[in-house]
Amino acid sequence: MPERMPLSALISTIAKQADRTIAQVGSAQVSAGEFVRQVQAWRQSFAAAEGKQFALHLDDSASFAAALFGAWHAGKTIFLPADTLPATVQSIDAHVDGFSGNFPNALQAAADSAANDVDWQSLDLDVPRLVLYTSGSSGQPVAIPKTLRQLDCEIATLESRFGDRLGDALVQATVSHQHIYGLLFRVLWPLSAGRVFASDRLGYSEQIVAALANGQMTLIASPAMLKRIPETLDWSQARESLKAVFSSGGPLPSEAAESVSRLWGHAVIEVFGSTETGGIATREDTHSPWQAMPGVEIRIEQESLQIRSRHLPNDEWFETQDRARPAGEGFELLGRADRLIKLEERRVSLDAIERSLQAGPWAAASRVLLLPPERTRIAAVVVLTQVGRALLESEGRKSFIERLRTALRGQVEAIAIPRRWRFVESLPANSEGKTTDAMLANLFRSIRPEPQWLERGSQQARLLLFAGNDLAVFDGHFPQSPILPGVALLDWAIHCGREAFAIDSSFVRMDATKFQRVVMPGTELTLSLTWNDDNKALAFRFESDHGAHASGRILFAAAEVAA
Repeated sequence: MPERMPLSALISTIAKQADRTIAQVGSAQVSAGEFVRQVQAWRQSFAAAEGKQFALHLDDSASFAAALFGAWHAGKTIFLPADTLPATVQSIDAHVDGFSGNFPNALQAAADSAANDVDWQSLDLDVPRLVLYTSGSSGQPVAIPKTLRQLDCEIATLESRFGDRLGDALVQATVSHQHIYGLLFRVLWPLSAGRVFASDRLGYSEQIVAALANGQMTLIASPAMLKRIPETLDWSQARESLKAVFSSGGPLPSEAAESVSRLWGHAVIEVFGSTETGGIATREDTHSPWQAMPGVEIRIEQESLQIRSRHLPNDEWFETQDRARPAGEGFELLGRADRLIKLEERRVSLDAIERSLQAGPWAAASRVLLLPPERTRIAAVVVLTQVGRALLESEGRKSFIERLRTALRGQVEAIAIPRRWRFVESLPANSEGKTTDAMLANLFRSIRPEPQWLERGSQQARLLLFAGNDLAVFDGHFPQSPILPGVALLDWAIHCGREAFAIDSSFVRMDATKFQRVVMPGTELTLSLTWNDDNKALAFRFESDHGAHASGRILFAAAEVAA
């Protein structure tokens, strides 16, 4: 392996190695000469653009790396958002002077550029040139500025700790480079250490199998991916081809770690850290204590984990939001300090509730949270085991929830027992593989408003429904100007009709359905229902102060339908 290249002189060094391979794009290779030309093309575009701060988003890691170094050599500071969604653009628009890469109408690399005889000056490592965002697991993402020295020090730490093990294996990844973990492990570390990295991200287990067949590789993965490794695929090549498997971004369940070790013949190297702190510690056994990375000092005061390292912006002690206790020469994590809440003047640990749920035979994974906006109700999202799913089906939702609540009594205080529950196949996750409180809270948003009955008879019913903008059915339809989907009106009519007239037969079809006027958020609707038991037909009509919105008939089974 060549000697590690510091970020300050990386491009000037690579420029002297024109024939060396930098990255792999599909079956093609990107040479050092081509990469440096791309860096120069981006440098020209950024240098010609007004302003100092630019957002960057690109899917291709080689193109991303060229744009990043092109911006740095043009004296720009780069902001790395997780995506290009309109809400993301809106949230950072006031903080940047422009957008580049995949954003709409964004800055692109110059069409005509030559890198010959370019004077690649050394980059100033002490100027903040990068702004990353926290995952926002418990709230809104926070912008974290980084100097190139912080990044360079972390790369040096990783190479000193794992460089010999990785050798010259191709670096493959399942994670995005738009976050600190993927940025370092997937792009900057390989570039600095002279390893070839794959520009395309592996999105499926089948792609990992195919990659293993092409030779030695290091895999940069997330807990979300490693939890879903299927045993039915042929992993026989993994023992020979894999040099190392890394995981970061969240805790890796013991079951997943053991499954990977058994199928691939490699222990997963877990990396503990954050956007604010950089890497803190590693371990290769989920039952073992965490060991501080080289150059990282640890101290624990009243269960508060504090660190001092070159990965931080200064030499002062940094108090993390993680609770810990000493264990041998390392430490054990006890959960997040920001997950200790006050509820009716009592301290409640959300982590403790989750551990209690998962101690029984019914929950494979769980997350609990305080539901917004009042934040006075604890809710639980649970991934059930096979035993749990069988009990839910046999006992019914109400009885099964009471079973879970009973199991928690004596383990946690009564006030800490969740009041609302959702059972899911898997926990929702973002591109980092992290589950945020916002994602969990969204599972509890209603798809139907509470009905206010004005009239209820055996054949006629009339009620009010308020289409508030907090209803989940407005999400994504449409982001700029939300309207209520027509299918939601049909769902509401069927749901209210069943409640009003005790309809227990199955849906057959719709008849004479008309949608006359869209429903905007904040509209109060009057729903008129007429039930014909002989024909099993439910007539409905939605109206508001704006006029008629929808009408038609819904036909049910169990009787001959009249024409």
